[in-house]
Amino acid sequence: MVKKSEKAEKQQDKQVEPDETMQQGQDQEELEKKDTVDETEAEEKEEPKKELTAEEKLAELQDRYLRLSAEYDNFRKRTLKEKIDLQKRANENLLQAILPVADDFDRAMQSVDEAKDIEAVKEGMKLISGKFSAFLNQQGVKEIKAVNKEFDTDLHEAITKIPAPSKKLKGKVVDVVQKGYFLNDKVLRFSKVVIGE
Repeated sequence: MVKKSEKAEKQQDKQVEPDETMQQGQDQEELEKKDTVDETEAEEKEEPKKELTAEEKLAELQDRYLRLSAEYDNFRKRTLKEKIDLQKRANENLLQAILPVADDFDRAMQSVDEAKDIEAVKEGMKLISGKFSAFLNQQGVKEIKAVNKEFDTDLHEAITKIPAPSKKLKGKVVDVVQKGYFLNDKVLRFSKVVIGE
């Protein structure tokens, strides 16, 4: 019986200990809350809210204005620099794509001096011309067809007039001095033409 009562007392002691620690924790929390409230009240008493004077408001607004102005100026300079960089590098892809055609022309010019077969040189030039035309088409550049077409000031630039070889060609384009081109349906360069009269 003595052993049972000792066990019962130990269990009661164990149950009492957690209850006491919980009570101590709650007491400590309440003390901390009171301290926090007391500190904020003390701060409020020490530092009453000040109304800004007109001069202080003006100084604050001027400071804001200067900062905003400087920020805008920095933004403007940065976007201008980015725009200049973009313009410098805008044609980079186009120029890289045209380099193989330029290489073909270099090889053709080297072989012209040594070539004995004129037909082979002609064939090579036609191949390079076809490759270059295909490149222009990929970039959206198309030739303006002008020969035997009605003269159109939106597409053609008249260089001179000559007597028309036939009545059908009167007022029409007889010859093209310089080809004109569209870039995506917009005139890139006008055709320089000779008109029959």
